[in-house]
Amino acid sequence: MAKKLFIKTHGCQMNVYDSARMADVLAPLGYAKTETPDDADMVIINTCHIREKAAEKVFSELGHWRIRKQTAQARGGDVTIAVAGCVAQAEGEELVNRAPFVDLVIGSQAYHRLPELLARAERARVKGSGGPHAAGQGILATEFPAESKFDHLPDEISTAPGPVGYLAIQEGCDKFCTFCVVPYTRGAEYSRPAEAIIREAERLMATGVQEIALLGQNVNAWHGEGPDGSAWSLGRLLRVLNDRFAQSHPRLRWRYTTSHPREMDDDLIAAHGEVAGLMPFLHLPIQAGSDAVLKAMNRGHRAEDYLRIVEKLRAARPDLALSGDFITGFPGETDADFEQTLQLVREARYAAAYSFKYSARPGTPGSLLPKQVPDAVSTERLHALQALLQQQSEAFNRACEGRVLDVLFERPGRQPGQLIGRSQYMQAVYVSDPGLRIGDFLPVTIAGGYANSLAGEIARREAA
Repeated sequence: MAKKLFIKTHGCQMNVYDSARMADVLAPLGYAKTETPDDADMVIINTCHIREKAAEKVFSELGHWRIRKQTAQARGGDVTIAVAGCVAQAEGEELVNRAPFVDLVIGSQAYHRLPELLARAERARVKGSGGPHAAGQGILATEFPAESKFDHLPDEISTAPGPVGYLAIQEGCDKFCTFCVVPYTRGAEYSRPAEAIIREAERLMATGVQEIALLGQNVNAWHGEGPDGSAWSLGRLLRVLNDRFAQSHPRLRWRYTTSHPREMDDDLIAAHGEVAGLMPFLHLPIQAGSDAVLKAMNRGHRAEDYLRIVEKLRAARPDLALSGDFITGFPGETDADFEQTLQLVREARYAAAYSFKYSARPGTPGSLLPKQVPDAVSTERLHALQALLQQQSEAFNRACEGRVLDVLFERPGRQPGQLIGRSQYMQAVYVSDPGLRIGDFLPVTIAGGYANSLAGEIARREAA
């Protein structure tokens, strides 16, 4: 009888990928994914450490699962509870000590060991006569292995991912931005070999995906080994992937995220104009527009460098839609520094962006910097920045009115017969049409452009 696996995923697209691969690892043990957690035999909470008070939110969520586990045990059964991801990596010992009912605490580099760890947990459960774990008895696996976890993942994909597939090609970070925990939770930069990436792309396409997102904490730092033994660049990989599958999958879309400005070389920039399947969209975070703040953040580039990259990208692909990340209130940020951020936004012109107030992460250099900005000031700056970014996003969307965009439909909308898809510029597009199905890839005439989405109508059916 198949056992039921429920995975709750928080955070970035890399976590979405990791959750899918955890399901793949567990499938040979008889676990099948379920969307109804109350009857699950195993629960995995895949955590993110980027947001404020991430660990406390995990402990709060675990309170529900403690009750679920106690109820199952009272009935003579059990529920295996695992915490995975970046909070597990950063706060593993505290999780084991504060939540002894958790069976497994699995760091971001260790989930390929799930079968072994589950066997150990089962032995511990039998030894304990099926009762609740004693304090400190949960199994902790947060070491950074010498080998890559990618080398130990199964070839099979247990569940079809849907129209969009995620493919991790790079992991870790060597940049050490002073506000960021990623180097400490994901480890050093690692690039998967090109052949492994190509094989996984083939497996994804066999499930019917029509868009593949190449993932990495610093994805454009990828320099994996090619079949010829040389180190390839991301630009070369994109060209090879597109050429290899263009004939069999002529409408397949490619994109990559998340990029660092220091790794945007001329070859990759040129690929945006040369690779037909590469979507005209790029998420390129800068965080601030002040050189003084960028230096304090240890970003390793100036605002002028970033704007020059944007200029080159738009020369290669004039219709490129740009997305970015911003932080307000970083320690030492002055009113003049913030005005420089606003000016950079005006010059770069964003189709979309993510923006947040700075919040100190324990263990990062930024948490120790002097001149911490008052929360009220950070909030005021954030509101001003978001108002400008919203204006730009709405202007970009309104400029699409009357155009025909290629939309890949991914999920249901709120209204009956309504589906939501993504354009080639990553805009959310709503269409109400009883004949639509998830996975349809159709030209859509845009009837309305709004702050965060587009409304449209199917232009013609024969393009499906």
